[in-house]
Amino acid sequence: MQFSVYQHSHIGGRKVNQDRMGYCFTRDALLLVLADGMGGHQHGEIAATIAMQTLSMMFQMQARPYIKKPERFLEEALLQAHRDILAYTARHQLPESPRTTVVACLVQHNCAVWAHCGDSRLYWVRGNGVLAQTRDHSHLEYLIAKGLASPAERSTHPDRNKLYNCIGATTAPRIELSRQASLEMDDVLLLCSDGLWSMVPDAEIVQKLATQTVVQAVPELVSMAVAIGGPRADNTTALAISWQGADDAGGAGPNVISTQMLPEDQVSSTISNVAASLDADPFDEDEIERAIAEINQAIEKSSHLLK
Repeated sequence: MQFSVYQHSHIGGRKVNQDRMGYCFTRDALLLVLADGMGGHQHGEIAATIAMQTLSMMFQMQARPYIKKPERFLEEALLQAHRDILAYTARHQLPESPRTTVVACLVQHNCAVWAHCGDSRLYWVRGNGVLAQTRDHSHLEYLIAKGLASPAERSTHPDRNKLYNCIGATTAPRIELSRQASLEMDDVLLLCSDGLWSMVPDAEIVQKLATQTVVQAVPELVSMAVAIGGPRADNTTALAISWQGADDAGGAGPNVISTQMLPEDQVSSTISNVAASLDADPFDEDEIERAIAEINQAIEKSSHLLK
């Protein structure tokens, strides 16, 4: 495989960055994941971190060197993340389960398939157009689908931030899966939190991705969203790849990752293993806060690195 990739996150005007993003790859498969911890519930960043850890772990166990049943993998991984968050809640006797939205994409053999819960989005861009994007699991999108609200109200409707689906709630999540998407050279897959798409119009997102490399476009889009949001800006996170093909016949260019030389059993990942720090004493709030601080420091460092 060959692809260029860039990820970036900004805390915005919030005290804590509850967004998480990362990717893992083998010689023949690539997993992209973005999770946005829900700020209306305690410790959303922990839910997002657990979701990232679960998906990364399952990918590393099953990609040999590719995933045999992509749709089943994504569905099972997101459901397992949900169970892991509930187990963490019980183990630490939290008064409420932390929650997160998730969007994940698996790329292999020149095809992509993705899954999501909530309003973290994926855009599949080719040239100057969007070939597909996820539909938010929000009350507003439900109203639009029923003809009870207009698409023009997406940026102003009072129910635009009310979600009916997420990972970690008391009810099991509904995993929405895409169809298999056949990728072509220079197709872009963008995963982003609502901090980005709620501030930057889709047309502007596509224009940036169509005219710049992902290394240029991703940080510019994040900075633009934070600037528009001002002091009240949400956490803003984006992860994007530009697909260069399943084979490496042409050789890798600048900023392009080639997996040709990876051993069949090797997995590379930008998702840090912070599971141990999540197991703080449930009665020691200081320990929990220290764990959260360590996780935030790790994600801030990774957001500035080109992996």
